[in-house]
Amino acid sequence: MEISVALVTVSVAIVVVSWWTWRTLKLVWFRPKMLESYLRRQGLSGTPYTPFVGDLKRNSSMTMDARSKPIKLTDDISPRVVPFPFEMLKTHGMTFFTWLGTTPTITIMDPEQIKEVFNKVYDFQKPHTAPLDNVIAKGLTSYDGEKWAKHRRIINPAFHLEKIKNMVPAFHQSCSEVVGKWEKLVTDKGSSCEVDVWPGIVNMNADVISRTAFGSSYKEGQRIFELQAELAQLIIQTFVKSYIPGYIYLPTKDNRRIKAASREIRVILRGIINKRLRAREAGEAPSDDLLGILLESNSGQAKGNEMSIEDMTMILYEVLRLYPPAVQLTRAIHKEMKLGDLTG
Repeated sequence: MEISVALVTVSVAIVVVSWWTWRTLKLVWFRPKMLESYLRRQGLSGTPYTPFVGDLKRNSSMTMDARSKPIKLTDDISPRVVPFPFEMLKTHGMTFFTWLGTTPTITIMDPEQIKEVFNKVYDFQKPHTAPLDNVIAKGLTSYDGEKWAKHRRIINPAFHLEKIKNMVPAFHQSCSEVVGKWEKLVTDKGSSCEVDVWPGIVNMNADVISRTAFGSSYKEGQRIFELQAELAQLIIQTFVKSYIPGYIYLPTKDNRRIKAASREIRVILRGIINKRLRAREAGEAPSDDLLGILLESNSGQAKGNEMSIEDMTMILYEVLRLYPPAVQLTRAIHKEMKLGDLTG
């Protein structure tokens, strides 16, 4: 009896290990190699598949190398911002495939194909977000379908031309303060001097958007900019190491700081919004800054169609972002689709 039980246990263990081994091999080797062959038979060119990491390590090393070299104002920024796709473009042409881990990614640059992808929103969907997307890119750009339409409808009034015109005085004030500081530097140095304008331009952008977004709370908005600038640098460093499986989940010093800075931003935004809501309940007139316009637009929606406080914060993340959320737009397919001469 004991021998029979032991044999059954061993048999089950062998089956489980065999199943797990086959599933792993299928995921990290057989399926990617089958997809690579399928793409090449259609005439597509791209990089050969590397188990587990795909092109992540190559992409990271090229990015680190590109960012370590200075560029001139007249230089093309493409090789610095997207060195790997830029090199692939030169080598393989306007359409090619690369590997995001075990998943093939086809890059297209034909305007008509791009238009078709954007028009077929239910066939070419936005991919599931990575963990760090909640920190840097969560918002309108990551929504699909009805949620996208609802948010777009509420946001739209804030960017009407007449509303933008009302923000011109804030633009003028911020610009005048920066120019005044530069003039003082020149005066202090004498008739002329060399001035590094970059810090001033960065601060001016932060000041302009903070004033137009938050009005009298713009100082808190500036703190958000400081945190986002720090986050941008930390996240770039994290992406460079993303080829290491599970790295973004490790409790490293940088990863802990990313979570802490992101948490502080949310606390500040929620505090500003809650203060506005309390003022509104007390009968105060709504402000004509971006946040005031968004809250007023949201309050006019039918029950169930309004956005939550968490969704406001997402919009403000996008407005306050120092850099565009992405240099490429990604779409995923979940069934066989045809796009021009391509089938995937």
